Amino acid sequence: MAKELDKYNLEATTLFRSCNTGILSTISKKYEGYPFGSFITYVSGRSKIIYLYLSDLAQHTKNLNFKTESCLTISKTTGQKDKQNSQRLTLMGDLKLVPKDDLDDCRYLYHLLLPESKQYAGFHDFNFYQLEIKHVRWIGGFGKIKWLNEEKWRNSSPKWLNQEEGIISHMNDDHSNSIVSSLNAQHRVKDKEAKMICLNTDGYYLLSGGKYYFIQFFDSCYTMKDYKNCLVNLAKKYKTYEL
Repeated sequence: MAKELDKYNLEATTLFRSCNTGILSTISKKYEGYPFGSFITYVSGRSKIIYLYLSDLAQHTKNLNFKTESCLTISKTTGQKDKQNSQRLTLMGDLKLVPKDDLDDCRYLYHLLLPESKQYAGFHDFNFYQLEIKHVRWIGGFGKIKWLNEEKWRNSSPKWLNQEEGIISHMNDDHSNSIVSSLNAQHRVKDKEAKMICLNTDGYYLLSGGKYYFIQFFDSCYTMKDYKNCLVNLAKKYKTYEL
């Protein structure tokens, strides 16, 4: 059972990090007690948290100002003949404004991973919100259904964050072969020019051919030592995938 849950957590994390769209459900203010669903884009934070860029004029924003309880459903149906057998992730929590101390990093991540969002920066009615995850429901396909351990989806600031730039520069300059092999192994994409661009507690994003790919670790990394170990482990594991 433990191994099965670990596998489900890894699969759920892959979907969580690899997508940037979903259906946000809030509790209707106008029709109190009824759920209200809307299509949104999102960016995942350094650890397991969701960032949204919402207009004050939107119905879902009016709803969350009424009640913060919200739910985001993420799905992957591309390439599936049977849509019912697709992967789905349901994340429940409270949707609130991003705290001032986290706002700069939130804005940086959002504009990096969803650059089209910059066009809304001049509008005064757009604000950044975060969904701190409290409950996680995973459907990995037929019969693969579990409530996942909330502790593995906690939001916690990594201690390596102020050293991110140095880590990225070091990897791109001195260990690009590891980045390339990880991309090949996890996504079957061969690109010697792939570059690491952003770090997360459970992996990192890289840029290849104008597209972002998430490279997943098999553990969470909150310290420099943890991060170094995870990078070394990936390099060893994917040695045969080097180009």
